[in-house]
Amino acid sequence: MLFEPRSGRLAAWGNALLAGLVSPDEAVLSIVGEDAVHRVEGLPGESGPVGLTLALGRMRALGVTGLRVALPAPGHPLGLSGPAEFNARALEAEEAVVAVGASLGLVPEVAEAGPRGDVHVSVTWHCLPVREAPPADVPSLGEAERELAEALREATVALTRLDVAGSGPVAEAALSAYRARADAGREVLAPGYPPRAVRVLALAQRVDLLVSLAYEHGPGGAVAASEMAARAEALRPVERVARRALVAAYNSAVEERERG
Repeated sequence: MLFEPRSGRLAAWGNALLAGLVSPDEAVLSIVGEDAVHRVEGLPGESGPVGLTLALGRMRALGVTGLRVALPAPGHPLGLSGPAEFNARALEAEEAVVAVGASLGLVPEVAEAGPRGDVHVSVTWHCLPVREAPPADVPSLGEAERELAEALREATVALTRLDVAGSGPVAEAALSAYRARADAGREVLAPGYPPRAVRVLALAQRVDLLVSLAYEHGPGGAVAASEMAARAEALRPVERVARRALVAAYNSAVEERERG
């Protein structure tokens, strides 16, 4: 699972742009982040790949009024509404963006080139038709916040019992880096999102980090096959909850606008 999915950045800053809260340049810079370039391929009315600025403008002209995130996993089509081709591409990428107001979806394809330490990352967003239907299994912000708190408590108890609660120098360094980013006032969502969404997203990202640390760096007893299976069983529900919360947070600007 991605700590900061590219689909989340595209949806958040795309929504801010569509709402007139940021300039095209600010939106594109925030979406691209540390990547080298993002382009959109298959957009109606365009014969080849185009840059993000043109793509976002074209999507507005096609009637797009908002962007939603999907973070599917095997057996859990979170945020998807079909058809099968789009769902399959999104599941392979583990993320996608679904447009509101036009039957379009975007799935990222990431390419890396260059030596270690100087990797050039380019992203191609493939534009595909989607079915206009309610997205699968997306909770409200309130539901997501309650689920996160409960799942975090249950996972902490289970992982502590297994001695893989994310301790040790590697885990501590990762957590310290996370806290430094948070303390520095990193903007976790674009303008236009409710404060509760910012809170839910930050907690979901922290839960995701702890899950990753437990998988990758958990010391102690979880070394036998049976113990590794127990670790995965303890982590699977909290992973699912964290993904649901991420989607709820990124989609909240659209949900609030539709309710209002």
